[in-house]
Amino acid sequence: MTSRINNSFTLIPKEKYKRYNRGSSSSFNILDSGSPSMSTFGHFNVLPLEIFQIILKYLSVKDVSMLSMVSKTVNQHIINYISTSSGSKRLLVQNFHNPELLDKNQDSYILEHYRSLGLLFKRCTLLLPTKERLKYIHKKLSEISCFKFNGCAAPMQCVGLSCYGMFLQMQTVVSSKPGSIHKLELRIRLFCRNVLLDHWTHRSDSAFWLTRILKPWPMVNQARLLYIIFGPISPQNGKVVWKKMIEGPTDESSLKSLADAIKLLYDINSKEWSTDDVISLLDELSVIPREWLLENNAHLLILSGNSICFAFMASKAVNGHAFELAKLTVFLALVCEKELYRMDWAVKMMQNVCKVFNSQVERNNFLQNVASAFACVIMEMLQSIMSGEHDEDNRHFLNLFHLVHAQANFHKEVLYMTMNTVSS
Repeated sequence: MTSRINNSFTLIPKEKYKRYNRGSSSSFNILDSGSPSMSTFGHFNVLPLEIFQIILKYLSVKDVSMLSMVSKTVNQHIINYISTSSGSKRLLVQNFHNPELLDKNQDSYILEHYRSLGLLFKRCTLLLPTKERLKYIHKKLSEISCFKFNGCAAPMQCVGLSCYGMFLQMQTVVSSKPGSIHKLELRIRLFCRNVLLDHWTHRSDSAFWLTRILKPWPMVNQARLLYIIFGPISPQNGKVVWKKMIEGPTDESSLKSLADAIKLLYDINSKEWSTDDVISLLDELSVIPREWLLENNAHLLILSGNSICFAFMASKAVNGHAFELAKLTVFLALVCEKELYRMDWAVKMMQNVCKVFNSQVERNNFLQNVASAFACVIMEMLQSIMSGEHDEDNRHFLNLFHLVHAQANFHKEVLYMTMNTVSS
């Protein structure tokens, strides 16, 4: 830009400038010449404030941020410029609902603008205490309606959430009744996913930010936030579906994101997440908002991978929950049958869990409980059908059908394993 400007128009001759300084205050000196920092304003000292602001219009936001570090006086005039109507209109861009911006390749310019704006705010408030800096930045950004709680009419189509978020509203969302403030739940979900978690190339970066989100909270709130951020949502309005896990068996797509998040925390080999932490998180998650169907619990464990599933089941074995563990084994087999997963996987998982028990008596007791659990669950399903609890799509009958087949295939794999062991 400097190559286009004739220096004879931008530099005041030295002699005239001295003569001007010897004189009394003139009409050109509208800035506070009595300020000790005024000398740092240099040749801009003789410019009317309006001309200085016109010059700023020709600079990029990043260049303005660089200029703000020249001196305290320049810094103050840039802060004043941000507060003017023309400065706010130029800097606080609000074109967030343009349909073209929904294309990831098209929204880069507005994201880049807000990155530069963030740099400008950072630099022009550099000399302020942190509390004052945050207060100033929050005040300026609060002028944008899409950055306010309930201020955006279409958050699912708004790229403003990628520029700024309502992160400080988490205290409200974890302490409120699930679903009671669904708009805030959605905003936090979109902010955490779009800004902090989903765009990283390396899983370790996503794990770092997910840890920063969860760790400040007690375990029950960690589970609540995990469900808000990764749980199933309605395709119609984007609301978090809180009753999905308690009303009936769910599909893989509703659990996949939750399972991936749990694997992310377990696999990072961080001192911040022990195996016991992940197991406790799973326990808390399975009762949000109320106790899940055991089939959905089993499905989540399968999707979370062998290591997490075994660790969870081994914990039940060590703590003496043999029948609960046996019933979980039944539903692992049911999910394998319904989703066409390998049934021998469920049998091998049961075999590995048996090794956790200290004595042969405990192992035999567990295996007996597995057989009893199959019979118990089958009778429960049959009783609900015979009592007249029918539904239009015959879901209860189909579930019983799959369970009977699961039992047959599970025992078939047990027989195969037994015969192979005898043969060897």
